[in-house]
Order: sequence, then structure tokens, then C-alpha cells
Amino acid sequence: MDPNLTRDRLTGLRRHLRRALLRRRRPLAAVLTAVAVAAGLHAVAAPPPATVPVVVAAHDLPAGAVLTADDLVPADFAPGSVPDDLAGAAVGRTLAAPLRRGEPVTVVRLVGPSLTDGTPGLVATPVRLPDAGMVALLEVGDRVDLLAADPQTGGAEVVAADLPVLALPQGGEADAASGLPGRLVVVGVPRDEVGPIAAAAVRTFVTFTWSGG
Repeated sequence: MDPNLTRDRLTGLRRHLRRALLRRRRPLAAVLTAVAVAAGLHAVAAPPPATVPVVVAAHDLPAGAVLTADDLVPADFAPGSVPDDLAGAAVGRTLAAPLRRGEPVTVVRLVGPSLTDGTPGLVATPVRLPDAGMVALLEVGDRVDLLAADPQTGGAEVVAADLPVLALPQGGEADAASGLPGRLVVVGVPRDEVGPIAAAAVRTFVTFTWSGG
């Protein structure tokens, strides 16, 4: 076979392959570009992760604060991070413990039966102590003995001992309107001691000492 003829055929074949590749390069580039654009649009249009609206504190709140609508705002929580004991209607409820901005409002943070969830055998009992100045010395978590003092006889007796202080509600308009002196303290009380404490609060001057003091 003529070497020149073979060389010409190979050269022609290479040119044919080159022209075929060039003809297909632009459509291939267009397809790849379209795929990239579609992937980008899908990423942009992907739905946001699922969230659950939770009521949280709009700002730092002290123990004893009566919650208002301005104190609470909704926040988005991931489903797995939502507390199990969220409070329902929190407006108008009293905080039993401080609440930081952004913290969810749970039932254990509010004055109510749930305050004794960690202390089996006790019930949350409000007791009005006549001396508001003395109550201001207390902190949630203190343990106190309640004493009934009789101003007429000068005697005093312990009516309940070693009670945990569960909440210190702040005095508000209701207290001012009632004209009652002192301030409320919520303590954890054995159920069989609730009656004697209530009777002492009516008949005598109830005060406290720190347990062990």
C-alpha cells in the first residue's frame, strides 16, 4: 500500500474526529451548565428545617414577677430541643424563679403545684408573713422554720420545721388593694401540716427562722 495514501487517510480521519468533537462540545457544555443552574436553584429553593414555636422570655425577669404579654415573645426551636413541660397560658402567672432572656417558660418556673415536682410528699403552700422586710432576706431554696408568735402572751411555738422556700412572689396591685400587710412566701409543706399553718396565720403573728438557726 502506498505510504502517502495511508498517511492522507489518517490525517483525514483525525480531522473528521476533531470536527465531530467540536460539534458536540458546545451542546455538552450547555447541558452541564443547565445541570449546574438546576442544582443551584434546588439548593436555594430547598425548604427550611422544621421548627416549633416556643414562648420565651423577652428579657431577663426576676423571681416573683407577674408575666405580661410584653415579657414574652415566640421563638423557633428545633423539634428535639423543645422542653416537655412548657407552660400553656403564662400571661398573668407568677415566676417562682428568675428567667433569662430567651429561656422558655416551663411549668416549674411558675408558682403552682409543679413547684413540688422535685420534692415528693410536699405541697406548695402560700403563707403571708407580716414583716415584708424579713421576707426580703429570703431566697428561693432556703429552708425555714415557721413560728407562731402570740403578741398577747409573748409566747411562740414552731408550727412547721425545715420547709423549703419555693417562690417569693412580688407584691403587686392586688396586695395594695387588699390592704394586707407583709408579703407572701410559697413554701413546700407536708400535707398534714397545711391546716396548722393556716390556723396559725389567722390567729397569730407568723414569722420564720432559718432551719438550724
